Amino acid sequence: MGRPATKSDLLTAAAVNFEKLNQLISSLTEEERNTPFDFSGDEKKKENHWKRDKNLRDIYIHLYEWHQLLLRFVASNENGDPKPFIPRPYTWKTYGDMNLALWKRHQDTTLEDARDMFYKSHEEVLRLAERYSNEELFTKGVYKWVGGSTLGSYFVSTTSSHYDWAMKKLKAHKKNCKNQTA
Repeated sequence: MGRPATKSDLLTAAAVNFEKLNQLISSLTEEERNTPFDFSGDEKKKENHWKRDKNLRDIYIHLYEWHQLLLRFVASNENGDPKPFIPRPYTWKTYGDMNLALWKRHQDTTLEDARDMFYKSHEEVLRLAERYSNEELFTKGVYKWVGGSTLGSYFVSTTSSHYDWAMKKLKAHKKNCKNQTA
């Protein structure tokens, strides 16, 4: 399936990738769950997130915090308080710094709390998406506060696309764990 371009596709992709992510997490062995992420041996993994996230909790928290960005962005703008998706002082050029600050904020959050927060925020995002029509989600220019994009693209980015990102990272971690024991 390509990138969702309809409300139906958005909701389906979010649900399917949420389920795939949960199945992948369920398939992790105890060793894989407890081994810290280490991608330093792979020179192709240069982006900061490969160094930032050290465990499953960090993945859950990252996904949760991006759900929160969407929920706050929509709520503020719907209430007539214009706010960008990436909160100040960050921008799309410095969102890596924001991600690191979000990561630091949750270093004392437990894995169980992180999972629960992620599950709850996933449901909140889907309920919010349900409130909009297909046209409101995927027609450019409906909401000036989304810029040149569509509101639906923000939902896709914070759900199915981000879940793909998480699965890619977890699969790379599983592969690393297998290579270490081989």
